[in-house]
Amino acid sequence: MQSEFNFFQHWYPVSPIQDIDPKRPTSVVILGLRLVIWKPKSSKTYQVFLDQCPHRLAPLSEGRVDTQTGNLMCSYHGWQFDPQGICTHIPQIENSEIVTKNQKNLCAVTLPVRQENDLLWVWPDAKSAEQASVTPLPLSPQIDASKGFVWDSFVRDLEYDWQTLVENVADPAHVPFAHHGLQGNRQQAVPMPMNIEKSTVDLIEVLLERDLRRTTITFQPPCRLEYAISIGDSGKQLGIVTYCIPVSPGKSRIVAQFPINFVKTLHHLIPRWWVHIMIRNPILDGDMILLHQQEHFLQQRQSVESWKTAYKLPTSADRLVIEFRNWFDKYCYGHFPWSQVGISTQENSKINDNRSVVLDRYKQHTRHCSSCRGALRVIQRLQVVLLAYSAITISGVAILPDPLRVKLGLALIITALLSLAACTWLKLWLVPKFYFVDYVHAKK
Repeated sequence: MQSEFNFFQHWYPVSPIQDIDPKRPTSVVILGLRLVIWKPKSSKTYQVFLDQCPHRLAPLSEGRVDTQTGNLMCSYHGWQFDPQGICTHIPQIENSEIVTKNQKNLCAVTLPVRQENDLLWVWPDAKSAEQASVTPLPLSPQIDASKGFVWDSFVRDLEYDWQTLVENVADPAHVPFAHHGLQGNRQQAVPMPMNIEKSTVDLIEVLLERDLRRTTITFQPPCRLEYAISIGDSGKQLGIVTYCIPVSPGKSRIVAQFPINFVKTLHHLIPRWWVHIMIRNPILDGDMILLHQQEHFLQQRQSVESWKTAYKLPTSADRLVIEFRNWFDKYCYGHFPWSQVGISTQENSKINDNRSVVLDRYKQHTRHCSSCRGALRVIQRLQVVLLAYSAITISGVAILPDPLRVKLGLALIITALLSLAACTWLKLWLVPKFYFVDYVHAKK
């Protein structure tokens, strides 16, 4: 049965632009499609191709941007492709006319792309490029500097699928518990009366009014799910703009932006990487173990019953989750179209109990984030400098003449010990935050 909702004919943000390395091709997976992002030499815009060379299907993401032509070169046999995907050079060709006469058959598959709101967007269906050109991007009205907003962007791969990610973001009631001490307080949890303001195939909108805060939650399928929060009549606003990206069964990616129109000086002072390791990653860690397991339990139950009986949803706080599930049943018949890209829909019922894999910050975030990658390199180099200084200073004090040793020795030894302590702190406390930090809810 054909779904009424076509997931492949929508715009998706693949990454914050600042996190993409312009010097080398980058691989990314969306909707089960492995894509390659690359930037032609002297171009201001990125291109996105299907990550397969038409010659022998080698991954173009393992290629390079040729320094002379500026085109994308496949590293297997050296075929080159221009920004439109046209093959411009085959090193092994005997007759160059063969390339020009068969360009349509030798092209790489190109996808429509846009750059907007600091994000790189892709349209996954190469056959509907004309439709993509007239389809607006699912942009947030909060990502607008002219309205006084500032924001930072964040991306992370997740060990649970798109349905679970949307359901989780659509559920503000979990925050005081799953993120206790970081984003909420379990002792202050209260009822959350939700009103469904609109529900169509293209938009679900919910109003949540509590204390002095008015929150509008908007889900624009398939990916934009955002919170717009107004604080009283002060004019202060903040938001959470998330894009929930389907990657493959059991895998998803979140691209998030956090707009705010007050305390803007503080926003500019705090390094982006520090916010990521101290706030953004811990919040997702708090969800990861719960959702990875919850997803598998639901899949097992759905083999014999509906989510409507597997879940117990008696409160108003569950209304948006119910609305999303009803939307998915009505317009997608409760199934994601993995079969359209040749992926088996057979569910994997095995839970991964290796927490270092499920909470692998480096693989899921650090390697994708330019700020965290850069900070980690600086920290690792600083460790070497501090360690070298300690060793050289202590050795130097040992060979100083007695008068100088008496005069300078103690001060030098103290600085050497401080350097050693700083190196130890970096190694044992700071560096692990880029790789793995276990999240145990019972200890929060």
